[in-house]
Order: sequence, then structure tokens, then C-alpha cells
Amino acid sequence: MQQNLKEAIQDPIFKIITKAAEQIGVDCYVIGGFVRDHLLQRGLPKDIDIVAVGSGIALANKVASLLPKKTKVSVFKNFGTAMLQHDGIELEFVGARKESYHRDSRKPVVEDGTLEDDQNRRDFTINALALSLNTKNFGDLVDPFGGVLDLEKKVIRTPLAPNITYSDDPLRMMRAIRFATQLNFEIALPSLQAITDNNERIKIISKERIVDELHKIIASTKPSKGFALLHKTGLLAYILPELVALQGIEEIEGQRHKDNFWHTLEVVDNISETTDNLWLRWAALLHDIGKAPTKKFHKKNGWTFHGHEFVGSKMVYKIFKRLRMPLNDKMKFVQKMVLMSSRPIVIAEDFATDSAVRRLVFDAGDFVDDLMTLCEADITTKNTKKQKKYKNNFKVVRQKIQEVEERDHVRNFQPPVSGEEIMRTFNLKPSKEIGIIKDAIKEAILEGEIANEYDAAKAFMLKKAAELGLK
Repeated sequence: MQQNLKEAIQDPIFKIITKAAEQIGVDCYVIGGFVRDHLLQRGLPKDIDIVAVGSGIALANKVASLLPKKTKVSVFKNFGTAMLQHDGIELEFVGARKESYHRDSRKPVVEDGTLEDDQNRRDFTINALALSLNTKNFGDLVDPFGGVLDLEKKVIRTPLAPNITYSDDPLRMMRAIRFATQLNFEIALPSLQAITDNNERIKIISKERIVDELHKIIASTKPSKGFALLHKTGLLAYILPELVALQGIEEIEGQRHKDNFWHTLEVVDNISETTDNLWLRWAALLHDIGKAPTKKFHKKNGWTFHGHEFVGSKMVYKIFKRLRMPLNDKMKFVQKMVLMSSRPIVIAEDFATDSAVRRLVFDAGDFVDDLMTLCEADITTKNTKKQKKYKNNFKVVRQKIQEVEERDHVRNFQPPVSGEEIMRTFNLKPSKEIGIIKDAIKEAILEGEIANEYDAAKAFMLKKAAELGLK
């Protein structure tokens, strides 16, 4: 039975597109994510794809000419597409086409085609749904592959044989996993097997495109679903082998360590419940990567991972560089979180002294709250008693942070006495003594020996200078 979804295309822009298409004599359809999201009741997307059986560029220009306000059309001749913005919505126009691929590239050879050709080249049945914008059948749903049924069954399936779909454009393997994660759908078994069979093909995809999909997986409600699928299909070994290296449990002389891979995925899910900060979620994903290279077994102490935070923070840089991710303050933030990821845990396990808390706040700076959020997400024990104890400990640390901050103001502080003042007071040129005095003042403040204010710091400076024989 033919479904009509006129209610999906009530916005006046669709009538304008219909009029423009009639004037230049082409058929046109709204296709893909807009239709899918309407059927899933996910709200109006910010971008809408329009396919014309003819020239998409000509249709975009005609639509722009019919809009009340002057509208700029961005044309991408190489791709046969055009784009315009209207009322906060991005409309992309493309001519219906059929594609063929060479094995060493995901860039297709493109020819003009029919609507059917265009739907055949789509990645998944749920993205091949089209709504007619033509007067004769306005709102009719064109669903040649059973996409509506797949939406109802919550299944990701390819229109053509999955081996062809994924081999032609291996980025679709990442997209399948991303959609399964975002929508909480399952990937059809033949499709899942085809991803596993073609996983090596991911090597021809640019790092930027892979990372774009990774970001969307990490930003989803339950990222562990995506990473479990990336691992199961073998894709993760090509993208983040450092994570794969964490998988597994070893036992020597009856002593075992936890599986740090699955623990990491739990931590990422935990942190996703409390923050949308993408880079803090990345920190959760990478917080234990230093454990694989630092793992050692000692008869006396059992399994140890000494210095894994330091090693992990160095690995963050290498991972970001390899994946062509930004090597700027975002990378430094993730590095800092990984480096400091155990600090609050150590403080929570011991008695949280003012001195230890001051040092934590000073070293973490503006990111101390993010660091605490990461550490709280790191509680994955299934022992209810232990979980309650750890959570209470972190509450105490958070309270201490607030008290120390209000009293001592040590977050990002600079010693109250500057290097220039030390030089003036003792008539010194730049020398190591200045650094020694500045560091001593900083340490005295962090240890609580003196208050974080000018008079106390100056008195301490004079005392320290005397010890160094300065007058």
C-alpha cells in the first residue's frame, strides 16, 4: 500500500521546490535523513537532501530565484551539487545518479540516472527513503527496499549486497556502526559479516572522515555499543590499536587483572551520562591506554601498571597526530586528563589533606571539575559497598576542593612576589637564585606554610634569600 506523508512536508519551502521543479521540467524528491528522522519522530533536521531527476544545480538556482529574500547558491560542479540556506535550514540539491567504483578509491565514477539508480547507491535502506515533491503525487513515499520495515525492526541493512556496498565505499562500515549506536539499532547479520570481511578496506579512507564518525559515536548516548561493534568487526585494530591492546585478562599464580578494554567502555558510558564535552569523553576513552605497555607481574605485588598515566599522556599525542586530530589545546586537555586521571583517586583513598588538595587544584587549574567527573566515571566496581565508599570519598574531595579554593585561591595562581621584584630587592641579574626563591614561595603556599597573599610571600622571600646568602 502506498504511504503518503504530506504532514512531513508542510513547510512552505517544499511548495517552492515543487513550483521550481515544475518550471524547469524535472521531477524531484526529498530523500534520506529527513524522511528517516520524520518516521522516527526525531524532529526536523538542520539539513535536507533534495534529489532531482535532472540537474540539481539548475533546480537550486530556480528555487533561489523564487525565494522572497536574495539567497546565495553554493555550487560544487565537480560533485554536481548545489547548496543554499533558508530559515536556518541547509538544503542540498543533487541530480539523480548512478555510481561505479574502482577498488583503490572511494571516489565513484558518476553518471546521470533515475530515482531508482539514486536509491540503489544509498548506504542503507533507512537512508534510501524518498518523498515525492511532484504535484501529481506530492507526499508519496518511495521505499523500494523496505526501509520503513527496517525502521520498525530497528535494523541497519544495505540496499544492495553488503559486500558490494562496503567494498565500494568502506566509510559506510563506520557509518553503519555509527547509526546503530546513535539510533540503538542492530546491524543485520549479513551486513555485520560483510564489515568484518572488508575491514581492511578502511585503510583507503582518510583519517579526517574516520575521526568524524568516531566523534559521532563518542557523542552518542551509549558510545560503548559503537566501540564494541568496531572491535567485533576488526575495524578498531586499524583505527585505535592502542585500545585493542587493553583487551584480555591474564592470570599468573592465581592473580588476575581486570579487562581494561571493557572497563574503558564502561567508563565512557558513565561519563556520557554526566557530560556532553566531546574531549572529556575522549579522555575517558584514552585514560587507561598506558596500561598495556606498562603491565608487569611481580610475585610480591601482583599485577602493576606503574607510570601508565604518564605513558598514556605521551600516547595521546601520537594518536592525535596519527588520526590527524587537532594538536592544539584540545589535545593538551586530553593529555592533562590522562596524566592526572589517578590523582583524585589517590587523594580519595588516603585522607584528603589540604596540601594534597591544593596541589591537585593548582596542577589541574580550570579543569579540576572535569578531572573529578572523569574519576567519578572511573568507578565501575559491581560491589555495591565499594561503589558507595568510592562515591562518598569523591564527595569529600569535591568538598575539600571547594573549601581550599574559597580560602587559598590556588587555581592557576601566580606567586604573589614576581621574579622582577626579587631581582629589584636584591639587585640581581637573571639567575638560578630567582627561580629557587619563586619555587620556594609556591611550595610554601601549596604546603600551607604561608597564606597566598603578598605580605606573607614577601616575608618568606626575605627569609629564603637570607638562607641563600643574599642581602
